[in-house]
Amino acid sequence: MATQMSEPRELFLHELGDLLYAENLLAKTLPKLSKEATDEELSSGFEQHAEQTKQHAQNIEKAFKALGEKAKAEKCPGIEGIKTEHDKFVEDESPSPEILNAFLTGAGARAEHYEIAAYEGAITMAKAMGETEVARLLDENLSQEKETLKKLQTIAKRLAKEQAKQGVAA
Repeated sequence: MATQMSEPRELFLHELGDLLYAENLLAKTLPKLSKEATDEELSSGFEQHAEQTKQHAQNIEKAFKALGEKAKAEKCPGIEGIKTEHDKFVEDESPSPEILNAFLTGAGARAEHYEIAAYEGAITMAKAMGETEVARLLDENLSQEKETLKKLQTIAKRLAKEQAKQGVAA
């Protein structure tokens, strides 16, 4: 039986580990999404975010270090679920390139929303604990996640308009 978690710091370290796992999984997944996307802007966006994601993982490792802790990834079922949903959709539905591009924008947005929520919670905890350097590192990541979400939303709108003009349901 696991020991009871009773300290806010323990929860914070768990949340950091969850974020580290998510960023590492996404760093491996984003290049695959870039190859799947046939829309040039979407493909290059995934490629660019893959590079940012590697930096996000490094920032989380720096946050662990600033706390005097060894970086430890905690398995993240939430982000795994988003990845599994993608894999199952691609396998089961054999989507056309246009439909796959539209799906990828949605899958990307779901991952960004998940990360944004996780970073906001972690930043709140870091600030409450007086860990300003850790909060700064996490806020750097959060800003990039929000910017990526905006880009995905812009691409999704453009793709939906293009599909509507062609008579393809978005």
